[in-house]
Amino acid sequence: MKPSEPSKRASPATRARGRPPKNEASHGETRASLIRAGVAILTEKGYSSVGLDEILSSVSVPKGSFYYYFESKAAFGHALIDAYADYFARKLDHWLTNEARAPLQRLKDFIEDAKEGMARHGFRRGCLVGNLGQEMGALPEPFRAQLVAVLADWQMRTARCLRQAQQEQYLAGDADCERLAAFFWIGWEGAVLRAKLEHSAEPLDTFADGFFSALSAHSHRRPASSV
Repeated sequence: MKPSEPSKRASPATRARGRPPKNEASHGETRASLIRAGVAILTEKGYSSVGLDEILSSVSVPKGSFYYYFESKAAFGHALIDAYADYFARKLDHWLTNEARAPLQRLKDFIEDAKEGMARHGFRRGCLVGNLGQEMGALPEPFRAQLVAVLADWQMRTARCLRQAQQEQYLAGDADCERLAAFFWIGWEGAVLRAKLEHSAEPLDTFADGFFSALSAHSHRRPASSV
C-alpha cells in the first residue's frame, strides 16, 4: 500500500490540521470506517498498489489524521487482516454450523453464497487473505505468520464440519478430515483468484465439482438428497 507522501510530514504528536474529535466513540467509529474501507478496497486491489489517500478519501478522513488512528501503515494492514479474519470466521460459522443442513450440504451452501457474493460485485472482489498471500514478497514479513494463522483457522473450522459428516457417516471413518480441509482451502483460494481473473463463477464450480467428487471416494453410500 503506497503511503501518502506530503513534502513535510509532521509527527502525529505535533500535527494540528485534521485532528480527529476527542470524543472516544467518534474516534472508534472513524477507525472502524477506515478498516471497512480498507478491507473493501483490498479485496479488489493489491496492498502495494493502493495508496492511503484512496482509502482516506473514500470515508472523508483528512490525510493528516491517519496516524491518530493507526501507528503505521503496517499496523493498519494488521488491523485489516484481523477484521477480515473475524468477518470470515463468522461467515463460516453461519454456514458450517447450521444444524438444519447435512454437514456436506453446509459446505455447498458456503460455496453458493461465495459465488453470489463475487457475482454481486462483478467478480472484482476476491479474498483479502488470498490477495495478500499473492503479494507476500512485497509485504512486511510479520504479515506472513498472521495470514498463515488465518488460513489455519478457516481450515480448522472446515475440518470440524467434515468430522461431523464423518460422525454422521456421510464420510468414511478413515477419511483424513484435516487433510481434506487443507485441500479445500488450497484449491478454493486458487479458484477465487481465477474467478476474479476471468470474471466468471466457472472456476468456483469446477473446483467444487472436483472437491466433492474427491470426497465421494471417502463417502459411505447415502441418498443423494441427504448430502
